[in-house]
Amino acid sequence: MRSKYLTPALALGVLTGALAVSPATAAEPPARQQSPAPASLDWRTCDIPPDPDHPTPADVRCATVTVPLDYREPNGKKLGIEIARIPAANPAERIGSLMLNTGGPGGEAVGMTPMLEAMLPGALKDRYDRIAIDPRGVGRSAPISCGLTPEEQQTLYPYAKGGFDRGVALNRSFAEKCAAKYGDDLRHFTTRNTARDMDAVRAALGERKTHYLGWSYGTYLGAVYTQMFPERSGRIVLDSAVDPKDAWRGEWLAWGSESHRQLDRWTRWAARHPELHRLGDTPAKVRASFWRLIAAADRKPLRLEGGTLDGDGLRNALWYRFDTVRTATKLVDNLRQVAAGRPYEEFPSDDLPSAEVGTDDMSASWAITCADASWPKSVATYRADARRAKARYPLYGDYASGTTPCSFWKDEPVEPPTEVRNSVGALIVQNEWDAQTPLSQAKGLRADMKGSRMLLVENGEDHAVYGMGRSACADKATTDYLVTGKLPERDLTCAPNSPGSRTTDRFTPSWQTPMPR
Repeated sequence: MRSKYLTPALALGVLTGALAVSPATAAEPPARQQSPAPASLDWRTCDIPPDPDHPTPADVRCATVTVPLDYREPNGKKLGIEIARIPAANPAERIGSLMLNTGGPGGEAVGMTPMLEAMLPGALKDRYDRIAIDPRGVGRSAPISCGLTPEEQQTLYPYAKGGFDRGVALNRSFAEKCAAKYGDDLRHFTTRNTARDMDAVRAALGERKTHYLGWSYGTYLGAVYTQMFPERSGRIVLDSAVDPKDAWRGEWLAWGSESHRQLDRWTRWAARHPELHRLGDTPAKVRASFWRLIAAADRKPLRLEGGTLDGDGLRNALWYRFDTVRTATKLVDNLRQVAAGRPYEEFPSDDLPSAEVGTDDMSASWAITCADASWPKSVATYRADARRAKARYPLYGDYASGTTPCSFWKDEPVEPPTEVRNSVGALIVQNEWDAQTPLSQAKGLRADMKGSRMLLVENGEDHAVYGMGRSACADKATTDYLVTGKLPERDLTCAPNSPGSRTTDRFTPSWQTPMPR
């Protein structure tokens, strides 16, 4: 669902406030690394909602792995981590279990098993048991739901027309409701504990190594796992990467500058293809047409499916769309026509953004984000940041720099963020023009994981690569690594598929695409 204000569930960011403790590394007390002993799992039929486009595999079974809420108190409160397993089709060639994470934080996997199964190639299905895991706090694994109103779900607000102050009030209410319902338990819904849960799942499955495929936020989880459990890390694919050094506010701040890099590229592309639109035949004319559209929507909000969008709403609905230049051109030109009086009903629904308010529960997403790392607590800091960012990056800078529920979170993190610095082998897969997890993030992760290799899709667009049908070259190289276990000798580049050749339904790992999210 999309709405007027976007709340990326892929919580990202660089700390602007000082931490009281140093980043965590692999050198930590052994008790914190220990996982529960292998357990006998009770496999049962999964309760997965039917999907007419992706039938549920007949051999999928579900089980619950019991883990501590707080790993420092192994005999204290317990959580149930829900997993789904589809066994390898060819037992004679079986490599092990491949754990899957669809992103987030807050993205479930068990309910998405049919879609995930449709994405993966036969070579993996032959050799791996596929293990979909709902992380703690998500889906079927002790889900967090703070009882939020639809307004409180919309957590990122513009620096305009009272939007900043409205965001302050609603984000404070979000944090207070979560604290009132869950109290101290919230402190333990962290990425580090999710990594420990993954290792508990590995042990329960009787596996020696964790093989892993994660998209978007799942790359952060995977990187944290390799730092905490390097000796148990097997074949690791990190698709559309998060730089752990930016967990979390730094990632948000990066969206401001990144949105303008994407906008600049789009104006150049659109200027070279004036036959597709009426926005202009130079980058300057295209840019001016876009900002005239924003100004027109401020004067008279555009009526679209689900409601209306003013200029701020359009900025929020479009910022991440510019990473796919052909789609962005169609959207902006169609919106120009709507602003000129053409009814939105005359357009196919996919050819315009929606004004519908998102209904996804963002409780788990923000709970994990806020428990992972400290955020500044001064509203004045966010106000000044948003004001400066709007002036410098007017497309999305103010949205990315304002308050979030983490600005008002009651408790500081139980432990500091993980400093990822290791030589574990991993394949980092990245589109060059991904707006949501920018290339700069993947480069940062590549530098910190010395044993990794990067597979860059040059001129690759949109969010996520593997299984999306966006680059046959990248899909093949990733599959080859997972099948053989051999990383490329050096970093690789691949070309994207030609326009119109995508073979897979659009799947949004991570935070489910900005949702006003």
